[in-house]
Amino acid sequence: MSTRPDLDALLPGILARQPRAVARGLSVLEAGGEPAAELVQRLHGRSGRARVVGITGPPGAGKSTLVDRLAQACRARGETVGALCVDPSSPFSGGALLGDRIRMQALATDPGVFIRSLATRGALGGLSRSTRDGVDLLDAAGFDWILVETVGVGQDEVDVVRTVDTVIVVTVPGLGDDIQAIKAGILEIADLFVINKADRDGAERAVRDLEMMLALAGEHPAWLPPILRTVASRGEGIAELLAAVLRHRDYLESSGALRERRLGQLRLRVETLLKERVLAAARSEAGLDATVAAGFAAGEDPYSLANRLFADVVRNERNGPQDGRREER
Repeated sequence: MSTRPDLDALLPGILARQPRAVARGLSVLEAGGEPAAELVQRLHGRSGRARVVGITGPPGAGKSTLVDRLAQACRARGETVGALCVDPSSPFSGGALLGDRIRMQALATDPGVFIRSLATRGALGGLSRSTRDGVDLLDAAGFDWILVETVGVGQDEVDVVRTVDTVIVVTVPGLGDDIQAIKAGILEIADLFVINKADRDGAERAVRDLEMMLALAGEHPAWLPPILRTVASRGEGIAELLAAVLRHRDYLESSGALRERRLGQLRLRVETLLKERVLAAARSEAGLDATVAAGFAAGEDPYSLANRLFADVVRNERNGPQDGRREER
């Protein structure tokens, strides 16, 4: 039998950046439900100061090593780092495949760094449902930087932009059809491009291909994503990458784009929560399964079924359960 977490006892530890409290708080968020919602509500207003950076790209691009090196560079500035590494999860156990200490061993004992792996649990976009809430928790805990590394599953990674302020898209020379490994959706969300393992043959071609794709986009934004070369395994190009991230943050703040990005993030989170609430209510209160089965037998179209279910959800929310269906599970 699960025990409801004591948020009154947990919150002070989170705000004091105590590792055990931060880890416990993230577990509460991963578990979801009312405790997670209450924790997010209590943390609201205490976040918004951290630099939030997402690192995404195809498998094999060296994202984990890049995160490790970038975190070390931030620590060299005397700044603290919280890292969320979003891993594939088993459809059976839901567990993350790679442990925190395995991913970033060099930083595992640094008190100024907190590392946590999160399982996607089948979420589209490579980010687990709790990732955005986790970013808020690390922000409220006072970390100067929050790094979010996502799984490399292609175009679905556009969801990373919903969570972070600066998106780094990583690729390597000779990966598949070279730069074609980066799908159009990824190209559109990038704030910085990194050609990692740039000591390999084909690095210059990868840069040229990226430059051509950016030129063909036909847009002339105020911020043109720079293309940087790194060899993360040796720490090469990391200082330049950090400088580019800082320049992008300055641009976001001076142009007002940071506020717009945060507003967009909030809107998408609210939309997601609304969708989840309506669907949950349709399943538990409006008898979704029974209604769909009956509609299928009667040859009813999906729009009519959806309209009827939505009307039932709205009625139940206003007036309470009808015909006892709220009690069905």
